[in-house]
Amino acid sequence: MHMADALISPAVGGTMWAVSAAGIAYCSKKVKEELDERKVPLMGVLGAFVFAAQMINFTIPATGSSGHLGGGMLLAILLGPHAAFLVISSVLVVQALFFADGGLLALGCNIFNLGFFPAFIAYPLIYRKIVRGNVSQGRLALGATLAAIVGLQLGAFGVVLETLASGITELPFSTFVAFMQPIHLAIGIVEGIVTTVVVSFVWKANPQMLEGSPVKAPTGGFPVKTVAAGLLIAAVITGGVVSWYASGNPDGLEWSMAKVSGKEELESTYGIHSMLASLQEKLAFLPDYSFKGTAEASEEAEGDQSARLGTSVSGIVGGAMVLILAFVLGLALKRFATDASSRA
Repeated sequence: MHMADALISPAVGGTMWAVSAAGIAYCSKKVKEELDERKVPLMGVLGAFVFAAQMINFTIPATGSSGHLGGGMLLAILLGPHAAFLVISSVLVVQALFFADGGLLALGCNIFNLGFFPAFIAYPLIYRKIVRGNVSQGRLALGATLAAIVGLQLGAFGVVLETLASGITELPFSTFVAFMQPIHLAIGIVEGIVTTVVVSFVWKANPQMLEGSPVKAPTGGFPVKTVAAGLLIAAVITGGVVSWYASGNPDGLEWSMAKVSGKEELESTYGIHSMLASLQEKLAFLPDYSFKGTAEASEEAEGDQSARLGTSVSGIVGGAMVLILAFVLGLALKRFATDASSRA
């Protein structure tokens, strides 16, 4: 559900940049006040995991479409909404700048759609209401699944509203929303299942790692470092190997656009689109998660060793970049807060 720049006007793109930047500033302030030091390494590890998971497009049967994990709900459950928003922002920034996944002008929209709705709407109003601090396998599964579905539905609707506000006539509101919401319902169900599986693993391994758990709660059989190491290994395997088998079908957004306009991509209509596309082309050293020059390779070459190597390198390098960025951000905010309190 990464929007391209051609889907939005400069006014909408600039507005959403400002909104998302304000969200990042607010969440940074809250993380300085709230973040448990136990969660700082998890910010990096979970960021790497979400980056790798987003590379895996899974086929939606009988549609010709595909989807991928958003990750916002998973991050909110394990880190809390404020840290989750910062981590998903880190993932999307790295994807846009270095892998040309999502437009630069649309980056604010993508951060808001994939970060705000799951972290600040679905998580507190659905997941927390269902779990209510009394975690059980049934409550966790129901809460995580419903919240993931609602978060993705709201994000998909946000895309429709942003294209409407941008005056994209090729995507009329009523028709576009009629395709976007059902296909993202199917994607949301899969996301809910994956979120439940990962959160259940963490909960069984160490209950303290779920957001909101008391510090002195009885722990499972594994320390935080061991669970984090397991998630990191999963991220490396997912990005480095499982990504080879991602579906080649258009994702839910591209599929919906094709159904409405007959095209999976729209032509840019503003000069800033071309300018930012040129900048992105220079910055992205692994465009479309491939080596430069192989992204447009023929279908016959898609399975060759060069293509697979490019995908593996993208998954591992991108995951490492997000891990470092999110970890350093969390560490810096926590140390800044500690230094400020010690001076007070």
